[in-house]
Amino acid sequence: MSDKALWAPEEVRAATGGSFSRAQDVPATGVSIDSRSLEPGDIFFAIAGPSHDGHDFVAPALERGAAFAVIARTAAPRLGKGAFLLVDDPLAALAALGRAARARTSARIVAVTGSVGKTTTKEALRIALAASAPTHASVASYNNHWGVPLSLARMPRRTVYGVFEIGMNHAGEITPLTALVRPHVAIVTAIAESHLGHFTGLADIADAKAEIFGGVEPGGAALINGETPFYERLEQVARRERIARVYRFGAAADADVRLLEGDFAAEHSRIAVSVFGERLVLRIGAPGRHVALNVLAVLGAVKLCGADLAAAAAALSSLTPGKGRGLRHHLPLAEGVVTVIDESYNANPASMRAALALLARAEIGPGGRRIAVLGDMLELGESSNALHRALAEDMDAAGVDRIYACGCGMSELVPALSGRIAVLHRPHSADLVEPLSQALRAGDVVMVKGSLGSRMGVVVEALKERLTAAGGR
Repeated sequence: MSDKALWAPEEVRAATGGSFSRAQDVPATGVSIDSRSLEPGDIFFAIAGPSHDGHDFVAPALERGAAFAVIARTAAPRLGKGAFLLVDDPLAALAALGRAARARTSARIVAVTGSVGKTTTKEALRIALAASAPTHASVASYNNHWGVPLSLARMPRRTVYGVFEIGMNHAGEITPLTALVRPHVAIVTAIAESHLGHFTGLADIADAKAEIFGGVEPGGAALINGETPFYERLEQVARRERIARVYRFGAAADADVRLLEGDFAAEHSRIAVSVFGERLVLRIGAPGRHVALNVLAVLGAVKLCGADLAAAAAALSSLTPGKGRGLRHHLPLAEGVVTVIDESYNANPASMRAALALLARAEIGPGGRRIAVLGDMLELGESSNALHRALAEDMDAAGVDRIYACGCGMSELVPALSGRIAVLHRPHSADLVEPLSQALRAGDVVMVKGSLGSRMGVVVEALKERLTAAGGR
C-alpha cells in the first residue's frame, strides 16, 4: 500500500468481524463518522447517537467519495445496494478498529486526563513530540466513547508518538478507554469540580480520573499534578496498578518536573524548569500559570518517551490558545480596539479562576475596563449555587470593573457582590449581546466564559461580527 493508505479493506473486515456487501480492494485513506467533513477515501462509520442516526447519512457519505460505509446488518435492507461493510454494531466496530490500530503500532503513547487542561495539554504534547518524529494526536476534544476509538483508528502506521485525550462524565467511563489506548505515559492534569453533579465530592472525581492508570503498559509511567490535594490518593492508585515510575510535576521542591521561575505575561509565558534534573528555559506561546504547569507534564512525557527535550521546549513557543480556550480577538472600534478573550468552550470553578487570572493580567488601554461576561457553570449538582456565589472573591481579586452574566447559577453571583461591581444579569447569553455591544469602548478587555451549554460562544461571535463590520465602515 502507498504511504497515504490507512487501512486495507481486508484489515478492516478482520478487525471488525464484518462482511462486505461486495468486493473491496482499494485501501482507505481515513476514517469518519460525519458525512459533512468526510474526505474522499474515508471509511464512514454509521453510528447511531442520541440525536442522529448515522445510517441516515450513508448515501451522502458515499456521494462524497467514502471508500465504503460500515453499517449495522439490520439497516442493510432499508439502505439498498452499496459499498457496505456489514457489522452487528458500528460503534463496537469502530472500537475494534481502534484496538487494531493500537495493536499494530510501535509508537510511544501518551494519554491525558484531568478535570481541566486536557485539550491544551494534548495540543502541547502534539507540538512538542512532533519536533522529534511523526506524531498523531486526537483532534478537538475527541475524548469520549466514540472520540477515543475514532482517534485511534485514524493513527497512521508510521506514527512514532501518539497522544490521546481521555475524558469522562461518570465513574467507570475512563476504564474502557484507557484499555483501548494502553498508554506508556499517563498524565493527570488536575482535579476540580467539573461534572461534580455526577459525584459525591472531589475525592470521587479523583478516583474516576485515576482509572487511567489501569491501562498503562507494563514498565510505563504516571505524571501527576503535585499541586492537587489529591496527589497522594492518585499516587496510591497508580502504585496499586503496578506502575513503578510515578512522578510529580509542580512548583514544590520535591517535584520531579519542577517549575523554577515564571514570568507570566498577558499573552505568553517564560519559564525556567527542571525536568528530572535537567534545567531548561523556554517560552510558551499561551499565557497563564495553569498552562505552564501542564507544560511541565508535557516536558516530562517528552523525556520519558525518549524524544528530544530541547527541540520540544523550543517548539512550545508556537503553542497558542484554541477557540474557546483563551483565543484573543482584537476588534476595532471607531476610537481604537477592544480585546475579547474567548474562554467560551467550557467552565468549572477552577477554569473560571484561571480565566479571571488572565483577565487580571490583561493590559487595558487608556480609559479601558476589565469586563467579565459569564454564563453558568453546569453539572455542579447541589453545590452549584454556593460555587457560583464563591466567584465574588475572585472577581474582586481580578480587578473586574463590570460583569455581564446570564443563567440561573450566575444569578447567585449578583447579591454576593453586594454592589461592589456593576452587574447586568439576563436569562440567556443572546440577551447580553445588545447591552454589551452598546457599552463597549476603546481599551476594554472582555473575557467571555461559561459552560458549553450556556452558549457563551454566541456572545463572542456576535461581538466579532458587529465590531468588525462597524470597524470596516
